[in-house]
Amino acid sequence: MTTEEAQHYNLTNPPEDGITNVVFHPTKQNLLLSSSWDKTIRIHDTVSCQMNTKIDHDTPMLDACFGSGVNIFSAGLDGQVNWIDIVKEEKQKLGSHSKGARSLCWSNNTNMLYSGSWDKSICTWDPRSKHHLTGEYKLSQKVYSMDMKENTLVVAFPHHRLLVYDIRKMDKPRKVRDTALKYMLKTVRLSPDGKAFACSSIEGRVTMDFFDHDNGDKRYAFKLHRQRHGTFASGGSDGTVSIWDGVNQKRIRQFPKYTEEISDVAFNCDGTQLAIARSYTFDEGERPHAPDAIFIRTLGVNDCKPRPD
Repeated sequence: MTTEEAQHYNLTNPPEDGITNVVFHPTKQNLLLSSSWDKTIRIHDTVSCQMNTKIDHDTPMLDACFGSGVNIFSAGLDGQVNWIDIVKEEKQKLGSHSKGARSLCWSNNTNMLYSGSWDKSICTWDPRSKHHLTGEYKLSQKVYSMDMKENTLVVAFPHHRLLVYDIRKMDKPRKVRDTALKYMLKTVRLSPDGKAFACSSIEGRVTMDFFDHDNGDKRYAFKLHRQRHGTFASGGSDGTVSIWDGVNQKRIRQFPKYTEEISDVAFNCDGTQLAIARSYTFDEGERPHAPDAIFIRTLGVNDCKPRPD
């Protein structure tokens, strides 16, 4: 086995249809959570490559996230938001949106779950309370993506606009920002320090902007994901995955092209692994496509370290 082969491998029993999200545990570097249109939530050990947990649902899964302790949460096309104990493998319904629940964020600061939906609302959920639902906030447009860092929650609407909330005061957004992207937004991600945000659109372009306008803005033509050293990884419909220096706008490394679209990528908590979801996203309608797969690429310091000028 070559060094390159040893650093790149696929997980057994991956999702079977439309991987919507991959995310590592915030502190356990080998625990990976995925959600899929095959109506499952799966947890893999990325060292053994084995699937530890599979939770079946009645509807396609649009998102999932880790909570505190042994808890994870899932969001479905039917709008239902679920709380799952991964040790007991027990699922409990927290509540429902009237349309698809698209995005989830867990806050350790408030011990609450935040869900954004195509029904034009954000809901807050407390798993410890009897009735679970603690707040519902009506919006003017559908929620397409959310991200959270500390007390900042950023919400992406389909057409150029972002809402920025302080989660300690959800009655109205702290900021309303318009992006420079011309086409429908797909994803928003906050920088590790919460001072900047990156947005991607369906055309494949990405803008990175700062909440403080004095810092200016930076735009990138790829999807961004957080990692240490101030670097980012991108994956796209062309099957390519790259690592970039987000500060100096330089590509650090590009990996060999995959045989199918990349629906999501994620770094683990210590930056030693990159999860890559190979999954056709139906950009071209119905067509023959490669089976869904999740690959793990192990990374050394030089793979993600910005290069000197």
